[in-house]
Amino acid sequence: MSTTFTLDTSTSRANPTPAPLKRLTVPAIQRRKADGNTEEPLVMLTAYTARQAQLLDPHCDMLLVGDSLGQVIYGLPSTVPVSLDMMCAHGAAVVRGSYHSVVIVDMPFGSYEASPQQAFESAARIMKETGCAAVKLEGGEAMAETISFLSRRGIPVMAHIGLTPQAVNALGGYAARGRSDEEEKKIINDGKAVAEAGAFAVVIEGVVEPIAIAVTQAVSIPTIGIGASAQCDGQVLVTEDMLGMFERVPRFVKRYNDVATLISETAASYAAEVRARSFPGEEQTYQPKK
Repeated sequence: MSTTFTLDTSTSRANPTPAPLKRLTVPAIQRRKADGNTEEPLVMLTAYTARQAQLLDPHCDMLLVGDSLGQVIYGLPSTVPVSLDMMCAHGAAVVRGSYHSVVIVDMPFGSYEASPQQAFESAARIMKETGCAAVKLEGGEAMAETISFLSRRGIPVMAHIGLTPQAVNALGGYAARGRSDEEEKKIINDGKAVAEAGAFAVVIEGVVEPIAIAVTQAVSIPTIGIGASAQCDGQVLVTEDMLGMFERVPRFVKRYNDVATLISETAASYAAEVRARSFPGEEQTYQPKK
């Protein structure tokens, strides 16, 4: 049995309830791509809280506890300041709130680049404290040795190539990658390197579409696109971007709703009722028993 959470309507709190073990596995994700083809694309969204995981879990194959939480949750200027403590806390919440999706936790900047041993220690801590199924790290050929080291020690790794946000200072910004012949060759080689090193999947972010297609065709593992191509084996978006929680989003994001406006309008209605003393009403207060 695994544990998921439902809302107790009398308390509005998440309470654990047993649910049959239905969680997908890393090998199941890998098998979705057979003979270079993925008939049903893989669906991945970011999640940072238990309740968010509850809502997204039935619709996703994978939930990514992304270091994007630094910007989305904490208001940081980039993902660089995100810590292992942050990732472990939010990763554990997402695992508790889900029972179907494979949960993958980002390894934050500075937690794995120094050596394969450092990466193992960080990844082991993440998996122990969260119960997640895999970790994700940024970098292509330069991280191949680390990916191999982790994979051979039982830690599934999702790689991340193309635009790598943790390297924003070295890249000089968030511009799309692959507009030169040199960059195109590097991205394709990066994809091949991480696949050969043992990554079970690879995120391709912010690259010109023909390169994303070329990497997808060149590797046997699933490719997960974000700002890449519909021809990738799956897609991922930051959930808050997709929901319209922010005014400014990358051009590759499709806003499926305008939740920010809904929240603002709802808060305005609440504020108006409080100021008019029309809330709470009789239905929301406790009256003496007659």
